[in-house]
Formats: sequence, C-alpha cells, structure tokens
Amino acid sequence: MNKAELVSAVADAAKLSKTDAGAAVDAVFDVITRELKKGGDVRLVGFGNFSVTKRAATTGRNPATGAEVKIPARTAPKFSAGKGLKDAVN
Repeated sequence: MNKAELVSAVADAAKLSKTDAGAAVDAVFDVITRELKKGGDVRLVGFGNFSVTKRAATTGRNPATGAEVKIPARTAPKFSAGKGLKDAVN
C-alpha cells in the first residue's frame, strides 16, 4: 500500500473526503517526525513505538576496492511493533 492508497482507505474508514484524510495522514507523519527529530519517542498503545537510536561510528570496507571507509555516527529512527499489531498479523 502506498500513501495514496492509505489516504483512500482512511477516507473510506473515517467517512472523510480524500483531501481531509490526506491532511490528517500528513499531520500524523509530521508530528511523528518532529518528535523523533527532538529525540523523543511516540508510543501508540496496541500499535507500536517509534523511537530514535544512536549508532556509533564504525569502519567499513568498500567491496569493490577493499579500502577502509569511515562510517560516521548517526541517529536512526526505529519502530517496535506492539502486542496488538503482532497479534493482528499472526
């Protein structure tokens, strides 16, 4: 499912126009993104948790040349599925 299909499904489920559903989906994504940028997390009980994890700097190798490459430290978004989502999928 892509974003357009998600917006259509939300519009049908919530009996909204596609414009309103699109704005709602965009707002949810924006709020989650802003919170993760601040280093916070978003906990949706029964669905899952969005959080930020820190990755340390490492040294990798270029597979073509074998030369060492420094991979800088960074933060990465992480999603952990909640029990309700896991149970619904299984």
